[in-house]
Amino acid sequence: MTQLSWDKVGERLYETGVDHGVLYIPNNVGVYNTGYAWNGLTTVTESPSGAESTKTYADNIPYLNLVSIEEFGGTIEAYTYPPEFAQCDGTTLYEGGIGVGQQTRKTFGLCYRTRLGNDLAGTDHGYKLHLVYGALAAPSEKAYASINDTPEAINFSWEFSTTPVEVGTVGGVVFKPTASIVIDSTNVDVVALGDLEDLLYGTVGTDPSLPLPAAVLGLFTGTVVEVTPTAPTFVSGTHTITIPTVTGVIYMINGEVVAAGPVVIAVDTVVNAVPAPSYKFPTVVDDDWFFDYV
Repeated sequence: MTQLSWDKVGERLYETGVDHGVLYIPNNVGVYNTGYAWNGLTTVTESPSGAESTKTYADNIPYLNLVSIEEFGGTIEAYTYPPEFAQCDGTTLYEGGIGVGQQTRKTFGLCYRTRLGNDLAGTDHGYKLHLVYGALAAPSEKAYASINDTPEAINFSWEFSTTPVEVGTVGGVVFKPTASIVIDSTNVDVVALGDLEDLLYGTVGTDPSLPLPAAVLGLFTGTVVEVTPTAPTFVSGTHTITIPTVTGVIYMINGEVVAAGPVVIAVDTVVNAVPAPSYKFPTVVDDDWFFDYV
């Protein structure tokens, strides 16, 4: 290992925006087999709660630190919403445009996308898909104001809570029930990601649907290949580092990707290795090397 460094080129990451909202209505057995585009989505605020610690004392010392169950909820804000969301907001539509309020609220699923950016690619660096299950919207305030010389569109807002759904054992890992899954496009297999998006957004002849957590994880199981980086070689007499060719390994100098082959250095140099998308390194591995310019 080498000394830590901060804000290297390509590592100045940030997350922004929200788009590609989709509402999913479950059927009578809890399968989210129908999806609807959510236009006008402006904000999704995630508000986890719980996970509070309670200390238990014995023998005059803290004996245990018990943690309560973590819950997932949040707030959805939008300029409009799919007509199908009315039933989730306690309104039953009757004869087309007639809505009867104070009816039973239906649970729903939600998918939305946030952008990932860095200092090189901006917001085109990647994105995250957020999947929400078992959501239930609470009654919300709607303020209708007179149109004046500075008109504004109403920004509707709904707070929601969730009931986790079962996950089970996937890929040998036992998961607790969950109401939230996040998929980072920069760190998963692109083929599996494409298959998931085909399910979420639909294809020609296939309705959009929200697969349950076990099915989502199953799409990506076995798609990440473990690879061990090979150390570069160095000839001190010519100050030449030779970068090896290893499938699934990206080599970098000063935060910039370098191609396989000889690299002549003029100062002390550190070569770092990072896994390519769909690859990972072993838990314990040497992934950086220092070369002394003498």
